[in-house]
Amino acid sequence: MNSTIPLSTLYALIIDPGAIVAISSDGSSSRVLLETEKAPDGIYVDPASSTIYFSTMGKWGPDFYAADGTIESCKLDGTDRRLLVGNGETVTPKQLVLDREDGYLYWCDREGMRVMRCRLDGTDVKTLIRAGAPGQQEDATRHCVGLAIDKPNNHLYWTQKGPEDAGRGRIFRAALTPPAGVLPEDRTDIELLFDNLPEPIDLEIDPEESLLYWTDRGAAPDGNSLNRARITPAGCTDHEVIYRGLHEGIGLSLDLASRRAFVTDLGGTVRSIDLDGEHASKQIWHGGPLTGIQFVSVEENPGITLRNATAISNSQLNPSLSLCEA
Repeated sequence: MNSTIPLSTLYALIIDPGAIVAISSDGSSSRVLLETEKAPDGIYVDPASSTIYFSTMGKWGPDFYAADGTIESCKLDGTDRRLLVGNGETVTPKQLVLDREDGYLYWCDREGMRVMRCRLDGTDVKTLIRAGAPGQQEDATRHCVGLAIDKPNNHLYWTQKGPEDAGRGRIFRAALTPPAGVLPEDRTDIELLFDNLPEPIDLEIDPEESLLYWTDRGAAPDGNSLNRARITPAGCTDHEVIYRGLHEGIGLSLDLASRRAFVTDLGGTVRSIDLDGEHASKQIWHGGPLTGIQFVSVEENPGITLRNATAISNSQLNPSLSLCEA
């Protein structure tokens, strides 16, 4: 089947059964680009190189302690799938970010309790931050999940989500360029920005407004929400919850030109939320349990033909997924 999605496009991940999905930004059309088999979590789309980078958390099971996670890539139509990082090099890779200028991929490794990076071809794998030692994987306060980079200010932001619904989530900041000669577990430049959050997950920065956005999948009243705070040289201020009512909120991508955020949840919904005014929301699409998402504007989207893509049917989706497992 040949099909084209000419509008701005949302690239989203269905965790089970694992798949990369392309969705028109108005929700009118959607296609499965690639069945990933393993549970995908983080995604970053680079239209300039016609490449999708994505992470998978490894084999589905009662836990994710095995070092069988991967960082992979494929073309925008789902072809030319390539393994970049695997073979025991990462445990449970989560949110994934591209630094195209310097040629790096950054990601959080949840049960690996670390923040990592590699070159775009998968070489030079490096641990930047280590939040825990072997044997501490069950301590969810050490689990690194979401991240964002602020290159102009040389900052790296990440979340450590804490136990499920426990109100022990944290957000940190450190230098993007690691200090020479310092081990990742011994860094002294780490700043704690927020503590006792419900359960923070993915991050994104609005560089023009100096705002940090994040999703939270924790308990009410402030969990299952979209949040933001103002970034300052001294840390973050003016934290506000701008939307409540997600169903295990995970993925986040900003469309700053239209002043909206796209968020996903494990309940299977892609939702658009206005960044200004009353923060009106709109359900864009509903399918299987969703993790990462990336918005690509129509100006960036080169009229992609989704070769060999298959239309999504309800029979492909798994609504019975245990949400606490993702």
